[in-house]
Amino acid sequence: MAQRNTAVTDQVTPAPNDECPLPEVLRLIGDKWCIQILVELGEGPRRFTQLERAISGVSRRMLTLNLRSLERNGLITRTVHPTAPPSVEYAITPLAAQIREPLEALADWARHAAPNLLAARRAYDDRG
Repeated sequence: MAQRNTAVTDQVTPAPNDECPLPEVLRLIGDKWCIQILVELGEGPRRFTQLERAISGVSRRMLTLNLRSLERNGLITRTVHPTAPPSVEYAITPLAAQIREPLEALADWARHAAPNLLAARRAYDDRG
């Protein structure tokens, strides 16, 4: 019987396509949690629990995975403060600060467009 590998492995992310980097960037920040994390950290550094409370519906596991991905790709920093118990703080990097304004604009648009999107879905479903 074959053994099952239950170890957690790092996901391999292919190198960006030099001709069109947009798909890679969208895979990186297009996740609903990543955008919310970056928008929240755009307000200033946050601890894990502060992020967890601020981002409705995110599980601890998903928050951890997304924070690791954002850190790996240079969009956030993770700083461990030598307190008892240790305190960990996350902040955006200058690279992420460059996309803060477009992400906030997208988040604002989503808040304003939500009623229209829901109405369009209901109208479509009612035609069904």
